[in-house]
Amino acid sequence: MTSKSTLPLPALRALQKLGADLALARRKRGLSTADMATRLFVSRDTLWRLERGDPTVAMGTLATAAFLLQVHTRFADLAAPSSDTVGLALDEERLPKRIHRPRSQRP
Repeated sequence: MTSKSTLPLPALRALQKLGADLALARRKRGLSTADMATRLFVSRDTLWRLERGDPTVAMGTLATAAFLLQVHTRFADLAAPSSDTVGLALDEERLPKRIHRPRSQRP
């Protein structure tokens, strides 16, 4: 079991925000905690832990909740290469400054 104290604070806050956002989405859709837990095949306690941002809740439970609330496409694109600003910047730094033609192709 992972202790909350082992997580970087920004990661813990992100999980808490994600959980709160999922709880809000559930309530906007008029789903009770009992109904949502049943659809997730988990206990209400696990659902409450998910909505509090508990890092020990299974990723599969999180993904299923995102699917049930119809926000799974955004969840799937969380680490998409097209939105990876650090990766894109590193790719750009690795580009060669010049491109030389091979000698055999020169006139």
